[in-house]
Amino acid sequence: MEKKYRIKKNEEFQAVFRNGESFANRQFVVYFLKKPNQDYFRLGLSVSKKIGNAVTRNRVKRYVREAFHQIDEEIRNSYDYVIIARKPTSNMDFHEVKSSLIHVMKRSKLLKTSRG
Repeated sequence: MEKKYRIKKNEEFQAVFRNGESFANRQFVVYFLKKPNQDYFRLGLSVSKKIGNAVTRNRVKRYVREAFHQIDEEIRNSYDYVIIARKPTSNMDFHEVKSSLIHVMKRSKLLKTSRG
């Protein structure tokens, strides 16, 4: 994932938390903030030490990034997204992570294919 598509700075995370909206399921919390002057989406990841050791946390982050990469055509642009992984993600494989992310993104109407 290219640098311009990432959220890394604490101020950017805080802006999404303070001004954005959120949706959640058992595995993930998705915070999102509309950025009208931005023609692509940016992604920030938060995986707590409660999830597991560094190997587990990095695996979860890799899975989430790859899932976003695979569904990036369906994701609405002009948004900043912050994904917070919850405890159950530590035992999930890639396909479970991807389907869980798609589920929470559809619930929040952030996919172009979602109706509602």
